[in-house]
Amino acid sequence: MSAATSSGRTPSDLTSAAVRVLERNWTGSHTLPATGLYPHQWSWDSAFIAVGLRHVAPARAQQELESLTRGQWADGRIPQIVYDVRRDDDYAPGASFWASPRIDPPPPVPTAGLVQPPNHAWAAWLVHQADTAASVARGFLPRLYPRLVAWHEYLRTRRDHGGRGLASVIHPWESGMDNLPLWDGALAPVPGTPTTVLGRPDLQHADLTERPSQKEYGKYFWLAEHYRDRGCDDTDGLDRFVAEDPTFNTLWAASEEALARIAEVAGADPEPHLARAAAITAALESLYDDRLGLYVAHDVVRDEPIRKATVSGLTPLLLADLPHAEQVLATLDGPRFLGDDPLMVPSYDVTADDFRPSQYWRGPAWFNMTWLVVQGLRRHGRTGTADALSAHTRRLAVEHGFPEYVHPFTGAPHGARSFSWTAALALDLEASDGGVAGPA
Repeated sequence: MSAATSSGRTPSDLTSAAVRVLERNWTGSHTLPATGLYPHQWSWDSAFIAVGLRHVAPARAQQELESLTRGQWADGRIPQIVYDVRRDDDYAPGASFWASPRIDPPPPVPTAGLVQPPNHAWAAWLVHQADTAASVARGFLPRLYPRLVAWHEYLRTRRDHGGRGLASVIHPWESGMDNLPLWDGALAPVPGTPTTVLGRPDLQHADLTERPSQKEYGKYFWLAEHYRDRGCDDTDGLDRFVAEDPTFNTLWAASEEALARIAEVAGADPEPHLARAAAITAALESLYDDRLGLYVAHDVVRDEPIRKATVSGLTPLLLADLPHAEQVLATLDGPRFLGDDPLMVPSYDVTADDFRPSQYWRGPAWFNMTWLVVQGLRRHGRTGTADALSAHTRRLAVEHGFPEYVHPFTGAPHGARSFSWTAALALDLEASDGGVAGPA
C-alpha cells in the first residue's frame, strides 16, 4: 500500500505514519485493531478503518468490509468479532468460549455471538465514493448491499426489545463503549460469578488502571455466558441487561441513509431505507433528556432513562434533521464537555464525581468518538469547533504513535499504541479538508 493519497497529493507526515500503522496491522484479509491486545477482526473497528483506508487504498477498504461479512450469521447479524482461531489463547472471550459452530445453522467462520454498532453501510458508501469506477467495476455495492440489508433487518426484527423502534444492546460490549458509566446502574443486579475462569490476557498488554476492573469483567462474562447458553437467542432470557444506546441507533439511522444511496447503485428501491432512517431519527427523541440537554440511554429492563451525560449522547448530531440539535450543541460547548477547553471530546461528563480521565471509557477522549462529533459539528455548520478538534486529534495521534485513547486535557496517551482506527480516522481528517464524511 502506497502512502500516496488517492487524489495524487504528496503525502503528509501524518499520512505516511498512519499508512505505516495500517500496513503493520494488516493480515492479508483485514486489519487488526492493534497487534497484541486485539488479535482478531472487530466489527465497528473495521468500518472505521475502511473510512480511512479509502483515501490511500480504496480496494483494500472494500476488502476490509467484505472480509467482515464473511462471519455474518444466517439471521443477518454481523458479529462483534470474527476470530483467528490460531490466536484463541490471546484474547478472552475467544472462539472456544462462544462455540459458534454449534449454532444452528453455524456461521461460516468462528465468531462471537454479540454485535457492535452498525456503522458499516455508512462506511461502505464512503468507500464507494472514494473510487466509484473501481467500485462499480468490482460490483462492490451490489455484492455488499444484500448483506447490509440483512444486517439491518436483524436489528429491526430481532433487537427492538423496547418496542419503540430502536435497537437494543444486550451487553455493554455491544455498545462498543464497554465500561461507560451509562451501564453502571443496569449492571448492578448482574451477577459477577461466571463459570469461566477470567484469565485476562488483555493485562499482558495494558495496565489494569487502563482497563475495566475484574468486577466488571465478571459481570461481562456472566452476561455473555447467559446469552451463549441460550444459543444467542434474542427472544429468550434477556432479563438482566437490555438498553437502548444513542450512538448505536444514531449509526443505524446514518447507515440507513447510506443504504438508500447504495440501493440506487445496486438497482434497488431507496425509499424503504429513507423511511427507516426517518423513523429511527424520530424514535431517538424518546432518548432526549431536557435537563441534561443531550441524549441518554434507556434501561429497557426497568423501563427508565439512564440520566448520565456521555459522549454517546452527543453523536446524534450526525443526523441532519435532529430536532434538538441546538440544545445538544450547547451542551457540547458547556462545562460538561468542551467548556474547559479539552483537546478532544471527553467520553464522560467532566463535572461528574466519578469522572476518570485516564480509565478506559470513564472519561478519556477516544479518537473514533471525537471523529463522530467532528462530523456532527460540520453537519450543523459549526466548522470552527470542528476544525479545532480535528487539529488536536491529528496532532495527538501522530505525537503519541496513534494511541487507543488519551487524557482529554493533557493529551497523555493510554491503552494500545499503533491503534488502527486512530490511524485511519486521523488519516480521514487529514484527507477530507473540512468536508462532512456522511451520506446526507
